[in-house]
Amino acid sequence: MVLVSDQQPEETNEPTVPDDVWERFARDSERDIRASAPKEPSARARMVTERLRLQAEQAARRSVRKKGTRPAAGPEGWRTSPARRAAEVRAARRRKLWAVLGVPLAVVVAVVAMKPSLLPGGLFGRSGGSASAGPELPAETAAPTTPPSAQASRKPTRERPFAGSPAERWADGADAIVVPKATRVGVLTRDQVATALRGTKNLLVGANLAPATLRGERPAAAIAVLDPEQPGMTDDIGRMLSAPEREHDPLTMFSRFDPREVRLVGKVVKVRGRITFEEGRNGSVAIHADYTFVYPVSPADGNTDEVTRTIVRRVLDVAFLNPEKYRVTPGRLSVDRHAVSIGNSACDVYDGFLHPRFGSAASAGATPTGPTTDPYDRSRDLDDSPKADCRRLSRT
Repeated sequence: MVLVSDQQPEETNEPTVPDDVWERFARDSERDIRASAPKEPSARARMVTERLRLQAEQAARRSVRKKGTRPAAGPEGWRTSPARRAAEVRAARRRKLWAVLGVPLAVVVAVVAMKPSLLPGGLFGRSGGSASAGPELPAETAAPTTPPSAQASRKPTRERPFAGSPAERWADGADAIVVPKATRVGVLTRDQVATALRGTKNLLVGANLAPATLRGERPAAAIAVLDPEQPGMTDDIGRMLSAPEREHDPLTMFSRFDPREVRLVGKVVKVRGRITFEEGRNGSVAIHADYTFVYPVSPADGNTDEVTRTIVRRVLDVAFLNPEKYRVTPGRLSVDRHAVSIGNSACDVYDGFLHPRFGSAASAGATPTGPTTDPYDRSRDLDDSPKADCRRLSRT
């Protein structure tokens, strides 16, 4: 017999869950919590991580040195401090700044390396323009109609040997001798005319700018351009150089200084002028060159800080003759006319050298007696005589 009580059990809100289900839930939850919790790395793990990081940084630095590239930024380590992150940000900004400035700086360095005279103050023994001198003048394309304007009264120095002179804005050396574009002339082809024009420039450079010539040595580079077939030319030049005299003065064709007396200041000679050409006789090409050369010099000994200038203007007419009409050496030039005007050199001295006048020492030769003239005036014609009279100068 089963007795049934009339009293019912109390009702509650808790779900009725079997004990085995609760136990399984507790075990799974504890396992998941342990798996997801952060773990402190072991000492060995930290050592391995640090070694791998150092190796990656060294490889990145080697890549930068070899390729000039910057390694990509890696993920931020969980132990990276704020100070280290700030330092890395500053370093990245410096690298970006140098990347922006590097290209313009490299261009400036390359330009100055090709032409140091652009630097102010005449560094590297070169003389150049300064802020007060103004920009370099464009190349001369026609005969000037007036002399250059007066310059500020300044004495030349070793740092600025062209100060106070119109030549301070002239081009330097051989670069100032601009060869015009060649065209066919008469029976001569464009290539033949180009050869004649290049030969004319080589003659001017060899006679007035070559270091050996300026030191008073044999002007071999200039002589090599001249045609030995031209009657009397080879003999005349040989006599000029071996036994100079009034009637055979090498200064009528070559600029030469006695190295025992003077030395050039720096390595720059200022030059201005032009070359033109036209058809000559019997199908030849006639070339006209008119150039002024300005040489800054100082005494070879004694007061070496004193600087003066000698100014030489040359007018040269040469011909590239038609080989069908004349007996010529291929590629060589014949001289038709040469005239010269020399400013600031001893008068009536015929030893084959230019002798600049310095204020600190007695000058050789006679005192200039000719009319006063401006040696920088390229608008006037030169005398037809091989060497113009020794004139008084309005400026040097």
